[in-house]
Amino acid sequence: MADSVRVMLEQGKKKRVVACAFDWPGWDRSAKIGQDVLGVLAAYRPRYAKVAELAGFGAQFAAAGEFEVVERLDGIGMTDFYGLSGRAAAPENDPMTDTECERKIALLRASWSTFDDFAARVSAELRKGPRGGGWEKDRIIRHVNGAEIDEFAPKVGVQVPLETRDDPAALRAYRDAFVGGIREHHLRGESARTWPLQFLIRRCAWHMLDHAWELEDRDLTYAPA
Repeated sequence: MADSVRVMLEQGKKKRVVACAFDWPGWDRSAKIGQDVLGVLAAYRPRYAKVAELAGFGAQFAAAGEFEVVERLDGIGMTDFYGLSGRAAAPENDPMTDTECERKIALLRASWSTFDDFAARVSAELRKGPRGGGWEKDRIIRHVNGAEIDEFAPKVGVQVPLETRDDPAALRAYRDAFVGGIREHHLRGESARTWPLQFLIRRCAWHMLDHAWELEDRDLTYAPA
């Protein structure tokens, strides 16, 4: 990896643009078109540093340099609607080395741990949005784990009942199976169905971290009485 942080910009048709630091799965942030999306991504560098540290790559992340925009892509409908990346960066189509695969798996596991940590310790009732909206904690937890079980893991041949999300032991076993599926596809040089394997890892890590940071931001544990 270069000293700079490679970034792909994915722009929706009308509303939002996403900046994806694709070498660091999960470090994707969005902004309205015309706003400083790289500034938003930079603001999350300290938060992602904790994920990298948890994965064992804290020093490597701390040494990462400035952003280098290496690609610009047109987004999909969900880019505008959800502010998420729906397309792989060109380098994510390249084969990974075994070392890089294990590095990205470690960052995915750190994303799971980060989400689990916030889910366990934030308040049951969360701060509402400016218009009074926002899911409660239990719904967020079930959504995040359920989406991964239902939508992402089957792309590497891992299929478990949706109820797995409600059983901590079963969830841990499922995640081990998911990692096993990623490794098997990597060894065979196979994609995750229509997605490059690297994009699958990034999309999963982003979804976990996006909601983990939402839980952190909406926590009322230390709110004034």
